Amino acid sequence: MTASISSNGFKAGSKPRPLLRISLGFLVIALVLGLLGDFEITTLDPWIEIERMVAGIITPDFSATEDLWSAVVNTVAFAILGVALGNAMGFPLALAFQFRAVRILCAFIRSVHELFWALIFLQVFGLTPLTGVLAIAIPYAGIFAKVYSEILEESDPAPLQTLPKGTSSISTFMFVRMPDAWAHFKTYALYRLECGLRSSAVLGFVGLPTIGFHLESAFSQGRYSEVTALLIIFYVIIATIRKWVHARLIPLYIILALLVIPWTGELATSNLVRFFTYDILPHPLRVAETFDMGTLSALGAWLSIMWNEQALPGIIATIILTQVALVGSGALTLLFFPLISPKFFNTFGRTTGHIFLVVLRSTPEYVLALIFLLLWGPSMLPAAVALALHNGAIIGHLIGRYTEDMDLRPDSPKGLNLYAYDVLPRLYPQFLAFLFYRWEVIMRETAILGILGIATLGFYIDSAFADLRFDRAMFLIIVTAILNIGIDTLSRYIRGRLRLRTTADVV
Repeated sequence: MTASISSNGFKAGSKPRPLLRISLGFLVIALVLGLLGDFEITTLDPWIEIERMVAGIITPDFSATEDLWSAVVNTVAFAILGVALGNAMGFPLALAFQFRAVRILCAFIRSVHELFWALIFLQVFGLTPLTGVLAIAIPYAGIFAKVYSEILEESDPAPLQTLPKGTSSISTFMFVRMPDAWAHFKTYALYRLECGLRSSAVLGFVGLPTIGFHLESAFSQGRYSEVTALLIIFYVIIATIRKWVHARLIPLYIILALLVIPWTGELATSNLVRFFTYDILPHPLRVAETFDMGTLSALGAWLSIMWNEQALPGIIATIILTQVALVGSGALTLLFFPLISPKFFNTFGRTTGHIFLVVLRSTPEYVLALIFLLLWGPSMLPAAVALALHNGAIIGHLIGRYTEDMDLRPDSPKGLNLYAYDVLPRLYPQFLAFLFYRWEVIMRETAILGILGIATLGFYIDSAFADLRFDRAMFLIIVTAILNIGIDTLSRYIRGRLRLRTTADVV
């Protein structure tokens, strides 16, 4: 075996290397936590529902949805405006990412899922387009800032060493660093638009006029022919994104998006002021006439109840589901990436594999979880499988692309031996880099799936919003953000210790 295989921990007879040790450690943790979680199938006879779904899949009904094309246009428009605004805010933040305050701000805003932002803005702006655009733009600004800063950080330092003394920092950035990073910026922005389309669709589940609004209605009433038609349209939009998105057309798309979105409703400043100065204050502070020891004691009791009855159980469930989904995503990635690799399949096989992965990664994890929830009943299992399939398809697609430029020896083995002894060991560091990069994202998605009734933090947040207890919702959202920031910090530490790098084609 080559030295690279030995360094990755796969050499026969050697002690486990760091990459292998960390992989086995996460596997053991997931197995232990899996025993503590609720991963049961509770439906007595899922076959009836499966038969109805299959019948719907083979008989898509494109005429069943009222205002179908309006929903499609709104989905694309929300995504374009949200991603464009997030990009515009995230780029300057990336340039100042070395400052701790900026990093903390970005970490917080991106750690709150788009649906949680939507629930917040609903209370301020109502069911208006501004709610949808900001719900995408705010977290995406933090994501863009983080990724762009890492692209700049990991760019080739060689050109900087050739600069003459006295070159200004602005000239250095514009003529040396930006040309090297620009292609990576465009690649990632295109990927983020794909993510924005999924986010835009999901925002329909809180009432915005996107595809998700009609999906939720069709799912709840068992109209699977309508569901299939909506998903097919959505898959086509995602699959053709590289065909219709060109840099020179982006300004035109933004203008058209501003024109087609139904800008209804009025911005009431009083709602904004009331929400942030009164509604989200803990209940003991809102009802107290003066801030004294009695108020402080009541606040302590409120925090204790919130922590013990909601935050702590939600954190435990969120961590259990996240770790199981993370390992599941890794396992499926290792199964999926050969499907699109020229090292394993011919053109027809790779085309089939691409279609399969496009369907999985294009379907929002929220929708996948809803499908499995209908089949298996309420437990962590539908969410874990949905998260593993969705994220496994995303990372599998990226890893599969890495094999396209991989050179093989003339005497390289074939089939399973090629996979196990040549390709996988060489790809394993990049695989772990992408997987750990998705760790924070999986945590965010895990929390939001609580809206479907799974007892993660999202379950308690959604319940608080439903009861109009905004102080409880904001407390739990802050807890969720802190948990996500902790996972992101741990992920960065592990990637740093293992010297794992992510580049522009990041997840």
